[in-house]
Amino acid sequence: MQRLFARKSIESLASPELLNSESGLPRTLGLFSLICFGVGSTIGAGIFVLTGTVAAEHAGPAVTLSFVIASIACAFAGICYAEFAALVPAAGSAYTYAYTSFGEIIAWVVGWCLVLEYMFASALVAIGWSGYALSFAADLGFGLPAAILQAPFDVSTSGLVATGAAMNLPAIVAVLLCTALLLIGTQVSARINGAIVMVNVLAILVMSAAGLMHAHLSHWTPFIPANTGHFGEFGLSGVCAGAAIVFYAYVGFDAVSTMSQETRNPTRIVYPWR
Repeated sequence: MQRLFARKSIESLASPELLNSESGLPRTLGLFSLICFGVGSTIGAGIFVLTGTVAAEHAGPAVTLSFVIASIACAFAGICYAEFAALVPAAGSAYTYAYTSFGEIIAWVVGWCLVLEYMFASALVAIGWSGYALSFAADLGFGLPAAILQAPFDVSTSGLVATGAAMNLPAIVAVLLCTALLLIGTQVSARINGAIVMVNVLAILVMSAAGLMHAHLSHWTPFIPANTGHFGEFGLSGVCAGAAIVFYAYVGFDAVSTMSQETRNPTRIVYPWR
């Protein structure tokens, strides 16, 4: 039992000899690169897909409150991650922090949870990107065989069902391209990520401006629609349920802490108020 809860000291994980060794990660990232990485990890399929779903099925116009509630929870979690990243400027994120705080067995569980989180999150983002790319290609008059545009299995109310397709080729290509980009090196991928983030932010600003041109107060009345009689469908319970769902739109902010070992002067850049 003692070995299961064995902990690594902060000094051993954050020692200059270990962090600056030849086997360590090069410190090439600055403040702008970290901001772009955090924004790029957060802005994704979630904010583009979930907003309409939550508004239609759970919160109505009060989806804005759902985002506010979720953002408050993320802010507290983000401050904790920043504190840990400045204290232990090593790769590993929550796995490393759990290792120093609770011990090896807890870190093992947290590590596998992180693997599952990023596996499913990256798959969902790739599928969302695939859908938008195919829609854009269809508008331009291009088409691909249906057998390579969908996963071979899907989940329905009756359980796992076969779709008749072989693979979602665009999603697979997107994952392979991102993997190749990461293998090239942090500095190059940070520059490309910065350009992609600017495009994403521009898309949101254009969409917001277009929406404001058609905004009417009548669309916001009632701001919180009455409950339908089911928990989580409008009313305050719908706002709270919507907050739990749109929380996914913020997932990725914690990834900034994983870059602390590749950041120049992480104690100052990751958490300057410490």
